[in-house]
Amino acid sequence: MTTIERHPFQPDYAIPPGETLRDLLAEMNLSQTELAARAGLSTKHVSQIMQGVAPITLETAIALDRITGVPARVWNRREADYREALLRSKPRVLTDDDKEWLKSLPLSELKKRECIPAEKDQGRLFDAVLSFFGVADRAAYDRVWKAPVASFRRSGAYRSSPGSVVSWLRIAQLAAQDPKAEPYSASAFRRVLLQIRSLSKDGDPNRIVEMCASAGVVVVFVPEVKGCRISGAAWWASPSRAVIALSDRYKKDDRFWFSFFHEAAHILLHSKKETFVDDGTDDDEIEEEANTFGADFLIPSEHRNRMFRFTTEREVKDFADEIGIAAGIVVGRLQHEHKWDWSQGNRLKRGVWIVDDE
Repeated sequence: MTTIERHPFQPDYAIPPGETLRDLLAEMNLSQTELAARAGLSTKHVSQIMQGVAPITLETAIALDRITGVPARVWNRREADYREALLRSKPRVLTDDDKEWLKSLPLSELKKRECIPAEKDQGRLFDAVLSFFGVADRAAYDRVWKAPVASFRRSGAYRSSPGSVVSWLRIAQLAAQDPKAEPYSASAFRRVLLQIRSLSKDGDPNRIVEMCASAGVVVVFVPEVKGCRISGAAWWASPSRAVIALSDRYKKDDRFWFSFFHEAAHILLHSKKETFVDDGTDDDEIEEEANTFGADFLIPSEHRNRMFRFTTEREVKDFADEIGIAAGIVVGRLQHEHKWDWSQGNRLKRGVWIVDDE
């Protein structure tokens, strides 16, 4: 069987618009001297246009429109394309810092996910990475992406690789651009959260996407990037559009639902100007507030003392049924509070699948 491989056309040369003009003059039986006379240009200048040395200016494009009948916009487009191609065809020389920056990123995984092309040339790869992050140069990358890096360092996720964290965030950011959502409403979001809480018992966690969208919150599920040990993130894409991104780092229902409500707390309670990146081990005031919100929303505080006295799985199951949540969430809470051993009650936890296995 013959295998056909497709590759995008990426010429490493640029064709000046003068080539098109030369062919057109031949068809019209006009010499360069005659063109110069009709356009009010010197023959030297016309020759330089033919060679791509002199640019076709807006005024020259209008003159060529009148002489050849080819619209000025066509000449302007050809000139712009040529100048862009010239810039792109110039080999980029990477500094040692540029090379170290590339090494700090999970390039293999980004290529596997088709976020960047499988490019071997370092210069083109460098440009592709800039495009992926939506920045013009490495200085812009530092300005734009140091903020979320600072956030996750503050939160305790410094055990993660900064390059992996921002790569995961960028993938999530791009995934959150297209989904439709109503304008954000805090009251509507709180009502939706009450409905979502009951999903933990026997519902499909994927339903939270449409439910949150009705309140102005876009939810995206993004597979974990290697080296990115975070469970989720929250930020504002605009004043009326919030985003919650969840990874598949934790595949059990207790961690999944806690992570979701933790991120929901950031949307409801905290600044619209910051990106919150969480790994579940945060210990500053903002993260503790989000932890408390998530824990109390799932298991109201008035039940805490009673819950802490449970010793059997039957007690946990009956209690979970009573308050309308999954039994695994109660087990996770007891383990987190060191009331139960980490090996106790795990069979009550259920798996959660929110992204396709790769």
